[in-house]
Amino acid sequence: MHLHDFWFLLIAVLWTGYFFLEGFDFGIGVLTRLLARDRTERRVLINTIGPVWDGNEVWLITAAGATFAAFPDWYATLFSGFYLPLLAVLVCLIVRGVAFEYRHKRPGERWQRNWEHAIFWCSLLPAFLWGVAFADIVRGVPIGPDKNFSGDVLDLLGPYALLGGLFTLVLFTFHGAVFAALKTDGDIRHRARAQARWYGLAALALAVAFLAWTQAAYGNGRSLPATVVAVVALLAALALNRAGREGWAFALSGVTVVAVFAMVFLALFPDVLPSSTDPAWSLTAAGSASSPYTLKIMTWVAGFATPLIVGYQAWTYWVFRKRISTRHIPAAH
Repeated sequence: MHLHDFWFLLIAVLWTGYFFLEGFDFGIGVLTRLLARDRTERRVLINTIGPVWDGNEVWLITAAGATFAAFPDWYATLFSGFYLPLLAVLVCLIVRGVAFEYRHKRPGERWQRNWEHAIFWCSLLPAFLWGVAFADIVRGVPIGPDKNFSGDVLDLLGPYALLGGLFTLVLFTFHGAVFAALKTDGDIRHRARAQARWYGLAALALAVAFLAWTQAAYGNGRSLPATVVAVVALLAALALNRAGREGWAFALSGVTVVAVFAMVFLALFPDVLPSSTDPAWSLTAAGSASSPYTLKIMTWVAGFATPLIVGYQAWTYWVFRKRISTRHIPAAH
């Protein structure tokens, strides 16, 4: 395996890991308005991700940094062509982080309500926009012979991309609902499980449409098994959620997220950003990679740092593994 192929694989793992972790994170944010009935229940939901949400975003920073270092042409074309949607995602992540930290700083109802709205919208929009972005990456965007993006923002909002955005939004909401059922207790736990059923059925319908379109138009023999795994895992997650096996249901909803994005990257390779203008102008893994020496140094660094990051995050999730409920929330002063 060439180093540029290895780094394409590693970047795919980083992005997929980010969506596995941040997916239920976004889902919890959306559920603060759809599942929680009052401020106390919203606090319960927020507390389920309180110790881990910022660690989940480390995967985004690492994935973007690795893309920049390993494939500078891909990074430059991607982040310039997708400037507005990625800027919107960045602003949402900043506001969302501030909302988590500032919501409880004052007891005023209006103050807390405004930050709760910020958490909801700044979870919903990135969950949608990431799906739009990755659907466009698979479909291809206008790229000229100079490797520069030659379109505008409307070129990113076609029917396929919008379907991808709607699919990731509903899938992440289902992933979050299953996580909420796993991490909470009492009435909110049972309602989370009930809502997860409906979000899962909606995600299944969208999965069939989006994955079938992707496989038929852009897929290959490598991406087909991942497509099958995604659908089967989602069906299994729905069945296990109905049976009350929340741990297994969450594991299978996570497998669904992983399989969906594995399918996206398998359909994409060996391109990293196809050109819809002329296939000859597409950016490939081999043609967009940094020098072999750069990739070699990065490989040594990744080999040392990656196990530390994964180990630390696993320990964090283990420490904060217990369920919480409204009885753990102290009464307001």
